[in-house]
Amino acid sequence: MKRRNAVKAIVLAGVSSPSLPVFGHQPSLKSKKAMWNKTKFTALLGIDYPIVQGPFGGGLSSVKLTSTVSNAGGLGSFGGQPYSAKEIIKISKEIRKFSNKPFNINLWVNDRDARLATFGDDDYKKLTALFEPYFNELGLPIPERPSNLGTKFEEQIEAIYEAKPAIFSFVYGIPSANILENCRRLGIKTLGAATTVDEAIALENAGVDAIVATGFEAGGHRVSFLRSAEDSLTGTFSLIPQVADQVKIPIIAAGGIADSRGIKAALALGADAVQMGTAFLATAQSNASQDHKDKLFTPDAKYTTLTKVFTGRLSRGIRNRLTEELKEHENLLAPYPLQSKFMGFLKSYPATTNSNPDFKAFWAGQSASLLKYRDAKILMETLVKEMNGK
Repeated sequence: MKRRNAVKAIVLAGVSSPSLPVFGHQPSLKSKKAMWNKTKFTALLGIDYPIVQGPFGGGLSSVKLTSTVSNAGGLGSFGGQPYSAKEIIKISKEIRKFSNKPFNINLWVNDRDARLATFGDDDYKKLTALFEPYFNELGLPIPERPSNLGTKFEEQIEAIYEAKPAIFSFVYGIPSANILENCRRLGIKTLGAATTVDEAIALENAGVDAIVATGFEAGGHRVSFLRSAEDSLTGTFSLIPQVADQVKIPIIAAGGIADSRGIKAALALGADAVQMGTAFLATAQSNASQDHKDKLFTPDAKYTTLTKVFTGRLSRGIRNRLTEELKEHENLLAPYPLQSKFMGFLKSYPATTNSNPDFKAFWAGQSASLLKYRDAKILMETLVKEMNGK
């Protein structure tokens, strides 16, 4: 077994037999608490705390949030998925104006569903027929099929080479060996996302520097790449120890972690850091719309669901009229990113402006009901204080 069971190690470290001599300095309980932030991941990046702000796609990331988290000692992240290479370079320069700390830029390796090649005009007519009542209700015209599906990963990666963020993270697959080698040459650490143990092993074998192991509790997209998202629904606290037993590189736990209790549990199970998405999405510094942020502090936040309605890819958000009325008709939805472009005409996606809550994508993880803080700096300070036992 490549990694000792973390829970067993903690127990053994805290128990000594009266019949055996004790050698060396034995750390006090207080000093053990103070050591929680000294992990393989913090050592890899030279950051203070093993707390990663999740990178949000769909325009929900912001320079202010990224720089706030990095300045507070964590790893701020920016989702570059909807932006051109030129825009990503500009965003990176803006982040550096507000922070000289390490930050992360995230991209999607697989940004086009294979089914796009076979999704014809007749399929699009069925899609528009399905959504026609909703467009009519809002007084909106039925849109023509979008032709511009956005920038491709192959173009965006050039911005990573120029911007040189401390971390380049990616989802929905593994970049080519050439891309990973270019990152190593430029001193850029790489961070891949896994939803299964097999994906984690594949990432380590490819030579990435660290892995985000994300459970199905997480908000937003399910970023599986070896099997379908529907076949890759392991929970975070089952996934982490399994991954910890199989890989040697640092592991970042993601999904359902919203407070210090989640951080403690993840570290005890073998994670070297945690990634928190919804908790940071809810703060004033994120680019989510105000109605989205407010929604995360209502009783509705207890009720999330996995749906393909908003983008064509399986993702978790708060249930609403669209997710419930169309859950039996997902076979008629368009593939990614055509579905997300189509939903933009209904003002459902991206979720960066206030719009009709019946039709809007309110991304949220399963622990959204635990949220307490609306400011990223206060959230970071509170997490650190609680982890230090204060």
